[in-house]
Amino acid sequence: MPVSRIADVLRAGTPTCSFEFFPPKDDAGTETLWASITDLAAVRPDFVSVTYGASGSTRDRTLAVTTAIQAETPFTAMGHLTCVSQSRADLEAAVAGYAAAGIVNILAIRGDPPGGPTSPWTTHPDGLSNATELVSFVKEHGDFCVGVAAFPDAHPEHFDTALDARLLLAKQEAGAEFAITQLFFTPQRYVDLVARARAIGCTLPIVPGIMPVTNVRQITRFADLSGAELPVPLVDRLTAVADDPKAVREVGIEVATRLCVELLDAGAPGLHFFTQNRSRATREIVARIPSGRYRG
Repeated sequence: MPVSRIADVLRAGTPTCSFEFFPPKDDAGTETLWASITDLAAVRPDFVSVTYGASGSTRDRTLAVTTAIQAETPFTAMGHLTCVSQSRADLEAAVAGYAAAGIVNILAIRGDPPGGPTSPWTTHPDGLSNATELVSFVKEHGDFCVGVAAFPDAHPEHFDTALDARLLLAKQEAGAEFAITQLFFTPQRYVDLVARARAIGCTLPIVPGIMPVTNVRQITRFADLSGAELPVPLVDRLTAVADDPKAVREVGIEVATRLCVELLDAGAPGLHFFTQNRSRATREIVARIPSGRYRG
């Protein structure tokens, strides 16, 4: 079966559905991941991706899981790649591994320093400095469809949305063909991001990244790591039911569903769900999106 190039799917005009997983650390995590993948097959995702860590063992697991998804499921798998703690030789080996597995889609991101997104960035002595360089590197090493990250809330390293837009354009000029955003919770931030990008000539399809809220502590941690701003009304609603996990989950699914609908109404080319290797919340959100708004 021919493997879809994600940029072509996004430009086809029908909103896409896609999922992000992370490589499991042990056998129990592997069982959970594959149970989720099996469960989410009913949603018919257009593609799925697997995150990429800075350590060698994590990178190996990422390649193994991505390869298995590509080979053993009907999904189009997208590999992740980062510059963190990697030499050019490391990156070349990773790209070659993806190519050997028949993976043609790669998400190229600089990645956060080991200390977090606000820690000083240190380039590997024989590595790359940023995502723009990484996009060029991947394109030089094969006929890949390359995606990149975008930031509805300003990147926490510099808090400059205009700079974020210019960097997105630079990544397009280096060969990127689509973008996926970091998690966010305010639809207008996505609308504003797209407007800034279009105003300076960036034409990349920009897919919003959606994080289902099922745990207050977890979502706060991810917001801190990504720089996403948690809206006060959302925090207030979650805080009011913080002692009731079922209520927290219901609020989270309701909020995420409304966010998805508003984004699709604003012209988003698809929705990319950060699943945390779980399937139930994502399936419920997709099921609640009204008929006619979404191909799912």
